[in-house]
Amino acid sequence: MTSSSTPLTPQQDWQRRSVAAVWHPCTQMARAEVVPPLPIARGAGPWLYDYEGRRYFDANSSWWVNLFGHADAGLNAAIKAQLDTLPHVMLAGCTHAPAVRLAERLSARTGGALGHVFFGSDGASAVEIALKQSFHSWRNRGRAEKREFVCLKNGYHGETIGALAVTDVKVFRDAYDPLLMRAHIVESPDARLGNEAAALAAMRELLSERGPHIAAVIIEPLVQGAAGMVMYDAAYLRGLRALCTEFEVHLIVDEIAMGCGRTGTFFAWEHALVDGGQASAGPSQAGGAPSGGSSCTHERGGVSMWPDFITLSKGITGGTMPLSLVLTTEAVYQAFWSEDVSRGFLHSHSYTGNALACAAANAVLDRFDAGQLQANAEQAQLLKQAFAPLASHPRVAHLRQQGMVLAFDVIEPGLRFAERFHLAARAHELLIRPIGGTVYLMPPYLIDAEAAAFLARAVRLTLDEVLSQSSEGSAQPVSKEVHVA
Repeated sequence: MTSSSTPLTPQQDWQRRSVAAVWHPCTQMARAEVVPPLPIARGAGPWLYDYEGRRYFDANSSWWVNLFGHADAGLNAAIKAQLDTLPHVMLAGCTHAPAVRLAERLSARTGGALGHVFFGSDGASAVEIALKQSFHSWRNRGRAEKREFVCLKNGYHGETIGALAVTDVKVFRDAYDPLLMRAHIVESPDARLGNEAAALAAMRELLSERGPHIAAVIIEPLVQGAAGMVMYDAAYLRGLRALCTEFEVHLIVDEIAMGCGRTGTFFAWEHALVDGGQASAGPSQAGGAPSGGSSCTHERGGVSMWPDFITLSKGITGGTMPLSLVLTTEAVYQAFWSEDVSRGFLHSHSYTGNALACAAANAVLDRFDAGQLQANAEQAQLLKQAFAPLASHPRVAHLRQQGMVLAFDVIEPGLRFAERFHLAARAHELLIRPIGGTVYLMPPYLIDAEAAAFLARAVRLTLDEVLSQSSEGSAQPVSKEVHVA
């Protein structure tokens, strides 16, 4: 970075020390030597600031977790108040008000359909919990043969061993394939291909053949994130729920990325509870979503229309504390109800239901109770309007939007497009990480007309700059560029 005789700046010093000591996630560390990480000194609202005072709009919400901006006063106050009262107590044999309140409030958002909440630490652990609960509940009911799982092509559910077994992203899976259980991988719906009916037909064919042996199907509702923000219609969710009911298979809905208001409803699944679904992919749907939230009761579909499990993480604490949750039904819960310890769900980690994290999550729910979904609908509309001209760009395809998620595909992006785009965007005060040739935005819920115009302008300038660059001299291509959480 600099000669040995020239003192390092604080920015350079943190970069050097980080590369030497920190093994960064989703990073080939050989590339980190060439493209060192960006040291961030502080955050305020949607902005992050480095040690030289430059600012960057956090367009991907720091891996989809930051809902209300950095250093949000309300979330910070909730955590500080809890810190002075009870930072943590084990949830085995004890309980505390923040965890109880959070579980009650999340259950209420399903109209009581998912009345039991189990706490985890992160998204992958929530998936592990749901997979284990599904298998174990079938076993407790005398159906131990139901031990197989189904996931969608290009689906992503985390990188622990169980979660990886139901993930179909080769760059993550292949090295660990010998360690993984075998899951069934079924065609995924994609509005760009218009294949939702074919995808459901493929699922029906599998369940017809293997239903007695399948414990659960796991999906990402409405948007497959790591696949490149692949969007599809809510009608697929309704059809899948019917199939899982017909063949007695659990349905696990992974809302780790798309929960907490991202799609226009608090739970993305709520789009499936509205006949005729207002959740089709595409820019025309921006801001057009059912109200959701605490009004979502049994009358909107009933218990049978909800999935058997919903997993939540990421935005549930607004980007402040690690926390995940698994919501499930009375039927699953009752399968474990016994004096026999071996029939219990003996899963835990030391910080299960951490009080600080639960306090932050309750503060997040306060925002939704106060009308955050309506604000999101208005902000989504601003994004739609600002980015609409990009649809006519000759190298842009499939400009699409679902609530506060906006994406487009780049035609012939070239080698290391995601890396080059990420680096070029910094010069335009933008922190953004494409997935392969897909550029996407999942910004904090702080979009006004000025911010929307800024984002559209910065993305357009970055895109034109990167596409004008020659890829000559780039490093050898990798099999797939992946920047996911």
